[in-house]
Amino acid sequence: MRSQKKAKTTTLRQKEKTTMKTKLTKIIMSSLAFACALVCLAVTMAPGTSATARAAGDGGRVCSVGMLKGSYLWTFDAYENFNGNFVPVAVMQGLRFNGDGTTFNPFGTVNIGGTVIIDATGGVGTYTVAADCTGTLSITGGPSFNIYVGPGAKQVWTIQTSPDSLAHGVSRGTATRLPE
Repeated sequence: MRSQKKAKTTTLRQKEKTTMKTKLTKIIMSSLAFACALVCLAVTMAPGTSATARAAGDGGRVCSVGMLKGSYLWTFDAYENFNGNFVPVAVMQGLRFNGDGTTFNPFGTVNIGGTVIIDATGGVGTYTVAADCTGTLSITGGPSFNIYVGPGAKQVWTIQTSPDSLAHGVSRGTATRLPE
């Protein structure tokens, strides 16, 4: 009789443990599902934020073509496709924004695969800047870039959006304002 009672008690405890584990698992899974839903909502809504809201969140600053005026040191790294092989490219050049949507390169060097092959001195281009501080930069006879102008126009970030006239590749870089 005692062994039957003990067996019943053990079976009951095992059922309780199983029930508690099941409930705990459901609570954890529902919490994870809620957290995932929250993250998905945040990720989905962030890109949909309007340019006005982004500008207001950026101290309320409004950007324009005229804010880019002066000399910058522009460096970027790239990989260009030459005959089916991606080769590293490094560029350092002066970039003078004229405040009117035009640029001039007072100096510049392009290193492709470890060899300096292009002197970019004298190059010209055009640029745009929207109120939300995004814009474009196009080098005449060369690549085009999307840009973002940082606070006070002290830095400009670039990413290549179209291949240049020589090869197809990708690049990203930063232009930093030089003291006058």
